[in-house]
Amino acid sequence: MKITNPEKVLWPELGIRKIDYIQKLLELSSYLLPYTEKRLLTTIRYPDGVEGKSFFQKNIPEHSPDWIPTREWHHNRYIILGDEAVLTWLGNQTALELHIPFNTYDQESCPSDLVFDLDPSEGQIFEEVAEAALLVYKELNALQIKSYVKTSGASGLQIYIPVGGKYSYQEAREINKFFAAYFSQKYPQKITTERNVGKRGKRLYFDYLQMWQGKTIISPYSPRATEYASVAAPMEWDELEKGIEPKNFNLLNIMERLKAKKDLFSPLLNPREFQDLSFIVDFVSKKKI
Repeated sequence: MKITNPEKVLWPELGIRKIDYIQKLLELSSYLLPYTEKRLLTTIRYPDGVEGKSFFQKNIPEHSPDWIPTREWHHNRYIILGDEAVLTWLGNQTALELHIPFNTYDQESCPSDLVFDLDPSEGQIFEEVAEAALLVYKELNALQIKSYVKTSGASGLQIYIPVGGKYSYQEAREINKFFAAYFSQKYPQKITTERNVGKRGKRLYFDYLQMWQGKTIISPYSPRATEYASVAAPMEWDELEKGIEPKNFNLLNIMERLKAKKDLFSPLLNPREFQDLSFIVDFVSKKKI
């Protein structure tokens, strides 16, 4: 595979060239690929680096190599990112962000994990996002539900509950809606489900609608096209409590962290860690009767 324009600078402030970026992707591959290998990939490409124009790409580009694996869904032919060769090719295509659906392609109608997407409202700082996420974590703990958190790589946080595709998207939506209502009612000054941005004030938006078939989320360990080359990084809850910022996890330091912490999201891939939320499903069903 020929790397084109290897000296092109993608992150000017950090001096990260395309060849450097590809090397970083390959270093991350053993952590990143388990989360992308069975999912329809959507990328955001930045042909001229983070300071240039960008575009989303679902369909594999014309004239792509025949060896790139793909799967068709809803008239789009998606790339399947399952090995280092495809990852290298994507790096050469300046795909700086890797977004994946909530389900694997062999479980089309069921999300692998329940995901709470926590987005800050205008004027909120990350410490406020962390504070709200910790409230959610403690409430889940009280229900004996294990949860795992990662930065979005931008300004938000995403909380995962591994369920192993046990629930349909509709059931998962009902569970998310239940939790969104519960948290917004218990902490009305901190959390909201208000979709109208102008009506949220300075409350964290609990986006229970994002987790749906066909929608995507940034993959664990994907880079982000931020000025500091952040990475969507899993973290420990006590790290969040002690205080961190998304820019603490970036392409220049992520491998050092992974060597020390390993993959904090590995329980999402372990069937023994999948959570049983049937008691929530039953409770929501009874409320509807």
